[in-house]
Amino acid sequence: MWAAVKHPAFAGRPLFVVQPVDEHGKDTGGSFVAIDHVQAGVGDKVLVLTEGNGVRQILAMGDQVPIRSIIVGIVDAVETT
Repeated sequence: MWAAVKHPAFAGRPLFVVQPVDEHGKDTGGSFVAIDHVQAGVGDKVLVLTEGNGVRQILAMGDQVPIRSIIVGIVDAVETT
């Protein structure tokens, strides 16, 4: 994803469009934008934190962070029983 103008807090941070999926890999819910904190690649299954306080703690940018969603992990495998 690319933007001509964005908030300075997003500067130098890759943005990804994330599509939530269920345990079977089926799309669930609407897609959203998240910053990448773990060098994920296109098509990777990722873990996304969508809670403001956790995002603020990870980024250590103070109390006024306009970022709501951050990719915090890359999923290697999923097992269901």
